[in-house]
Amino acid sequence: MYLRDLITLTSSSFLTYRMRSFLTGLGIAIGIAAVILLTSIGEGLHQFMLAEFSQFGTNIISVQPGKTQTQGGNVGIFGSSRPLTLEDADALRRLPYVEYVIPGLVGNAEVRYEGRTRRTMVLGEGRDFGKAFTMKVQSGSFWTDEDNEQARAQAVIGSKIQQELYGGRNPLGSWLRIGGQRYRVVGVMESKGQILGMDMDDALFIPAARAMELLNRPGLMEVNVSYRADVPADTVVRLIRARMTEMHGREDFTIISQEQALEVLSSVLDIITFAVAALGGISLLVGAVGILTIMTMAVTERTAEIGLLRALGAREKQVLTLFLSEAMILSALGGLMGLIIGVGISQGLHLLFPALPVHTPWLYAVLAELTAVTIGLAAGVAPAMRAARLDPVEALHAE
Repeated sequence: MYLRDLITLTSSSFLTYRMRSFLTGLGIAIGIAAVILLTSIGEGLHQFMLAEFSQFGTNIISVQPGKTQTQGGNVGIFGSSRPLTLEDADALRRLPYVEYVIPGLVGNAEVRYEGRTRRTMVLGEGRDFGKAFTMKVQSGSFWTDEDNEQARAQAVIGSKIQQELYGGRNPLGSWLRIGGQRYRVVGVMESKGQILGMDMDDALFIPAARAMELLNRPGLMEVNVSYRADVPADTVVRLIRARMTEMHGREDFTIISQEQALEVLSSVLDIITFAVAALGGISLLVGAVGILTIMTMAVTERTAEIGLLRALGAREKQVLTLFLSEAMILSALGGLMGLIIGVGISQGLHLLFPALPVHTPWLYAVLAELTAVTIGLAAGVAPAMRAARLDPVEALHAE
């Protein structure tokens, strides 16, 4: 059978039963559209979360107090963890490959300036915070004091605090009361927006030693280590573990590399995206049932036509190819329509709700279209085999 004849025979079937073919293709289209829409939202969320997590910078290793891994037995008094201190941060600063070490803790306090009061997030950080993380100072600078108890009462404020308390005026050099203590403003941060739910514009930064006193904390919440980009993270982790064990006498801390955290986050989000795509793929089963139904009806209605084709010399393989081609083309057209609908809805949602992260993964789009064709092929096998096996004489009698 020539390709031209195959196209003519399959297209004539679609044109003869336009509405039925359209509704059958629509079943596939709805399934594909659901897959594209859900995976677009899932992949958008994936990229959004990774971008948010990466905004703090790269090549960062975090040391936190306490051992998170479960250990056997009751270790009694020896099970208590020693808090992280500024001395720990100084010890890590002397390690090879380390560029910056930033002791850190977070809390909240009341901020007052000239009768205006605001409660905001307070971050106790090291002097190299702006260098290690991808956060820049718009005006002024970070303090240059050593990260110890002798650090002066200086603060760097977010752009929203500048707007709310100073009305847009230049705050550099002014005195700000934070939790009842006076701090001189030495810098204003560049607008950063929200990162992982924290509004960095509505925050202020003070030396870590001052923050421990202000927030009444016995130790640091974490120590972040920035290392050279050309050095493997595992190498730096081993050095940090050895130095911290030397300082504490045992491993009562947890080390988390940003590379490791990103891998875990990425794998979790990949699973979520796949699960969402699988849920959308369930609707493709409805389309498969529709194709199976219409192809079965087509064999019954076209029995005489099949008999005529066989009488004219068409072989079983050619009849089988004809009906399988109809099923595949019908599902492919339905899949293409579903792609257009799915992408259109997802982009429309992004335009209506700009905050909604939407990204259409074209790999999933191609896989969805291939899945549609495969479903059409699978659903059309049984009717096509039935058509191919019809006896020509009996088929002609069906007229």
